[in-house]
Amino acid sequence: MSYNSLLHHFPLSPASRFIRLQLAEYKCEFELVQRLPWQRDEEFLAINPAGSLPVFQYDDKVIICGSRAISEWIEETRADSRLLSGSSVQRAEIRRLLDWFEDKFYYEVGLPLIYERVIKRFESRLGVSSVNIRTALANAQVHLGYLNWLTEQNSWLVGSQLTLADFSAAAQISVLDYFGDVQWDKYPAAASWYMKIKSRPCFRALLSDQLTGVVPSSHYAVLDF
Repeated sequence: MSYNSLLHHFPLSPASRFIRLQLAEYKCEFELVQRLPWQRDEEFLAINPAGSLPVFQYDDKVIICGSRAISEWIEETRADSRLLSGSSVQRAEIRRLLDWFEDKFYYEVGLPLIYERVIKRFESRLGVSSVNIRTALANAQVHLGYLNWLTEQNSWLVGSQLTLADFSAAAQISVLDYFGDVQWDKYPAAASWYMKIKSRPCFRALLSDQLTGVVPSSHYAVLDF
């Protein structure tokens, strides 16, 4: 893939981060086009009428919307595909965890925090809801406990090999880590897993992300925390 590849994204969109990690892991060259999810963008709506992120454009001919569709397309079109592999049972488990993090985790944790801490700041004059933030953070503790249990069982989330499930989970967790919302000492196995994936070359670009007006936590870019 070359710079004819465009990824429409938002820096703190976990789904966008997931695809960035996958593309970078395969050393694909692509250009990022930032979109603001709280703004109506007619140019972007012409590409994806749903207005959702991420959207991947390849060679000016292929347009794929949604992280799961994009991620599977990448795997299906690469000769060195390895992130959605294994037995049928293992692939089913990868997809189950993708659903868990892309849907359940995002809607219970990521989206409420992004809405309260980012979107409200730019979109409206509404005050931040501490109740919504507390609820999301309480939900996060449950999810992080589950992640810690998964990482106690194996080197990666689905067995001994890195998979799409790891990138999806790491993308979601990275947003919480950006906000400084993870008490890593409570989840030692998850912390070791996250340090391992955070140290991969594919993660470097994410660690340099900064959104104007939303400063990352002091340890966000630190590999050994």
